[in-house]
This record gives sequence, C-alpha cells and structure tokens, in this order.
Amino acid sequence: MGQFKVGLACAATLAAATLAAPAAAQQISDGTVKIGILNDQSGVYAEFGGRSSFEAARMAVEDFGGKVNGVPVEVITADHQNKPDIASSIARQWYDVDKVDAIMELTTSSVALAVQGISKEKKRIDIVTGAATTELTGKQCSPYGFHWVYDTRALAVGTGGALVEQGGKSWFFLTADYAFGYSLESETTKYLKSKGGEVKGAVRHPLSTTDFSSFLLQAQASGAKVVGLANAGLDTANAIKQASEFGLVQGGQRLAGLLFTLAEVHGLGLKAAQGLTLTEGWYWDLNDETRAFGKRFQERTKRMPNMIHTGTYSAVTHYLKAVQAAGTDDAATVAKKMRETPVQDVFAKNGSILPNGRMIHDMYLFEVKKPAESKGAYDYYKLLATIPGAEAFGKAEESGCPTVGQ
Repeated sequence: MGQFKVGLACAATLAAATLAAPAAAQQISDGTVKIGILNDQSGVYAEFGGRSSFEAARMAVEDFGGKVNGVPVEVITADHQNKPDIASSIARQWYDVDKVDAIMELTTSSVALAVQGISKEKKRIDIVTGAATTELTGKQCSPYGFHWVYDTRALAVGTGGALVEQGGKSWFFLTADYAFGYSLESETTKYLKSKGGEVKGAVRHPLSTTDFSSFLLQAQASGAKVVGLANAGLDTANAIKQASEFGLVQGGQRLAGLLFTLAEVHGLGLKAAQGLTLTEGWYWDLNDETRAFGKRFQERTKRMPNMIHTGTYSAVTHYLKAVQAAGTDDAATVAKKMRETPVQDVFAKNGSILPNGRMIHDMYLFEVKKPAESKGAYDYYKLLATIPGAEAFGKAEESGCPTVGQ
C-alpha cells in the first residue's frame, strides 16, 4: 500500500512537471521567438550594416543561450535594397506567413518608417539600429517601435556642435535626397542657428550617385567654411574622395561627415579620412569590455564592428531579456517591459528608453587619426568628447510623438 502511494505521488509529480514544462512555451506564439534582420546587403550601406549586423544578431542569440523561456530563438535576414516597397513586402511576408516576432536593423530611413508603420499595424516589435531620422520617435512614433543607436539630432549636436565651436559657423550642405538626408540637414541647421551659425545653401543628390562634381562646385562657390555631408556610407566616402580632387580642404573649407562610421573610415583609408570629425555611439577601443567584444566579432567576421553592428547585438539582447522577464512574446507586454528595463550591455551603460521609444545613451565625438598615429588596422579614432545621452537625444516631450504624455 505504501509503495502504491509513493507511486501515485511520483506519477502526480511527473504529470505536474510535464504540464508545467510547456506552460511557459504556450506563452510564446508558435513555440519559437523569431527575429528578422532587414537591411541593405548589396548597395551603398552594405558595409555600414549589412551581413555583419546579421552576424551580430546571431552572436547575441548565442550569448543568450539560444533559447528564451524554454523555446528556441531563430534569426533570419533579407536585403531590402534600400527600397521601401521591397522592405514592406518582406515585412508583411515575415509577419503574416513566417511568424516573425520582431524586425530589427532597418538601415535607410525611408525603409525604417515604412516598416515601423507596418509593425504598428500588425502589433509587432521593431527596433531600428541602422536608420537615423528623428521621425521614428517623433510624429511617426509607435507603441511597438524603438530607435536604438543614433539619430540625426545626436549627430547634429555632436559633429555640428563641435565644428561650430571651432569657428565653423557658415555651412553648405550636400544632402542625400530622401528622408534621412532631409532630417539630418534639418536637425543640423536647427542646431547651428541656435549657436549663431548660418547656412549658405544646400544641394540634394540622388542616393548612390557616383559623380559629386556639380554638387561640390556649388559648395566651393558658396564660400561656406564647412561643407556638411548629410549622407552616409559609400555616398559620403565618394564625396570625400572627390572633394579632395577638387581641392576643397586645400582651399580652406572643412568637411563634416555627419554620419560616418568605422566601416567607412576603413574603406576610405586614413590618408583620405584623417582629421575628419565624426560622431558615433560606440567604438571598439573604449575600454577592456569593448575591446574583448571587438576581438570576438573580428574573429567571426574578419572586421571590427561599428556602432550599427554592436547596437544590433544590444537590441537583440534587450528584446530577449524583455521576453524572458515578461514570460511572453506578446508585443504590447514586451514593449512595456523593454521600456521599464535599463539597457546594460557592451553597447550602453545605464541606457534608458523614453516613452517615445528613443533609447538614451552616451554618444562620442571622435577625430580620425593621421596614418602615423595609428598602430594598425581599425586603430582609427581619437576621443575628443563624451556627449551625455540627455544632451544628445533630448526629451520625449520635445519629439512631437503624439502618444507622449497620454
């Protein structure tokens, strides 16, 4: 009789354990947490984010243990070719058919705005690490949308502010002809004028243009002390190369790479990039922790990460922490948990998320080293200043996000 009771007790315990095991998994839709990395992998921003952002996301999942709440985490990727219509089609396929829970990276502001709109409609999480427009956390903010690494305001405060303080008070802009370029020019103009600067003119160029000659001639003729490059990736690199050929710097003008990262400096080379002032949200040589991460990433990808890559690692990690803490992948619940939880990882220390989805963290002002100052590949930056997050990104109440304060 005693053995029978023990047997019943063991059976009951086993049954309870069997029922409890899938209980947590039942809170995860489809029994898998699926993350999509959607970005440019073949065009002007392929080095800026590209496949390396996908590898950063995979690193984050592996470091998390490959599972969350007992279910596997899967990462998929696609190339949106910098086209909002292609990105929108992929996003709908991922959400409706492939059961993707969150889309991240989203290089190119026009793409990011389109996908954030779809994510809002579908009630899914999106975390932008590769695009810059402040509209993502402004008029087009979303309860499910987050902006992680940098934005046009932070770039304007960093690079624009530094050059104005150094006497560069008159500017001419070479601006990429789409949402990102407009936002970067607008934010920088606003900041310049608040500091007593003036804008002598601007010209807009097509995305992925290879000939900047007519635009640079207009910049040269303007007499502006600073030529602001409100573009990114290969567009900025090509503009800098051709500006050298036209003798802009030799003629006394300064170039401001308003969005230029380690990947583009590496591609351009120190001889051409030396002396350039730029703003990034992360650099591999800041401290022992960043150096260790950079080494791991380089062993995996044969390159050092820039702020986009490490920011993608951070975004995936924070999302998985929120899913784990919430016990579900329900977007509203996870978004609430993400906003409540400080961001503490290799990318950001004591980061916080504002009600409009903007993640606040320190930004860094760098100067590109001269070739003689560099000790080797990727040893490219001198730290000029640390810009506190609150100064770089501003307040949610100033963003224009309609849901803030409701």
